[in-house]
Amino acid sequence: MKLLTAELRAQLINNNVTARDTDHIPVVKWFTPWANATWIITEMEPDSRCFGLCDVGHGTPELGYVSVEELESVKGPFGLTVERDLSFSTKMPLCVWTALARANRRISSPD
Repeated sequence: MKLLTAELRAQLINNNVTARDTDHIPVVKWFTPWANATWIITEMEPDSRCFGLCDVGHGTPELGYVSVEELESVKGPFGLTVERDLSFSTKMPLCVWTALARANRRISSPD
């Protein structure tokens, strides 16, 4: 599965270019089906570095950057890969996701 469609990529880049200091609503959620890693992404640089809430499953979710290419290269047991949550949607801005993740020590939905 592709982590980004052309539409999602365009929306993420637009968020980065047009309103950089805005508390954006997350656009896409990626996760590892074999572990507790999750990424809630709001923006993307032209070089495919994405910004958002990153949780690699160690109890310390943080805001930061992740590379799409790097995530696409991750291989789990039995050839599993990082997946895009096809049903993901939210109305809550990233600050709400971040506050809840820090309180719970993992990403969970505020919706």
